[in-house]
Amino acid sequence: MAQAARAGAQARGGSPDDSWGGVSPDAARRLLVAAVEAFAERGFHATTTRDIAGRAGMSPAALYIHYRTKEELLYHISRVGHDRSVRLLSEAAEATGPYRERLAGAVRTFVRWHAEHHTTARVVQYELSALGEEHYAEIVGLRRRSEKVMRDLVAAGAEAGEFAVDDPRATALAVLSLCIDVARWYSPGRRTPEEIGAFYADLALRMVGAAPR
Repeated sequence: MAQAARAGAQARGGSPDDSWGGVSPDAARRLLVAAVEAFAERGFHATTTRDIAGRAGMSPAALYIHYRTKEELLYHISRVGHDRSVRLLSEAAEATGPYRERLAGAVRTFVRWHAEHHTTARVVQYELSALGEEHYAEIVGLRRRSEKVMRDLVAAGAEAGEFAVDDPRATALAVLSLCIDVARWYSPGRRTPEEIGAFYADLALRMVGAAPR
């Protein structure tokens, strides 16, 4: 089954998503992968638990052994994805070197992940409103942490004289919005995820008034 999931991802032009490597048992992981595919293809509300279980090669009743509801599946997907976002951005922002290199590294890595794993990222970024109230509040908190990392990075670069921005908060949100939107439109084509990441990194540097690398 794991080999089938990898083959499916490669057939759709994406690389196998390693986001679920820490999920156990295997049945719970298979259900998460199946839910990602179903939500990305059909949307959360149009997807049924039967759809998800069928993609995982399981009976609908088996799903409830691991997840109480369809919404709980979405929450787990969202949590893993947003934790990954915070980690990727934080690691780049906390690196040594000029702020322009930190910003370029943060954008390059963030964009590359959204392109490489566009199916997962699409669910993580665009199905947020389907979460229940408590889960929604938790995920929004993680999104705000990502925003703060980027905002603090832009502000620090401006204070150091490397960036020319009047509003670090608005600039940071604009940069993040561009990065996230890659998941909406990306499909394998002429440009690789690495090339798109590099292009967006240069674009972000232009947005903050720093010369491209």
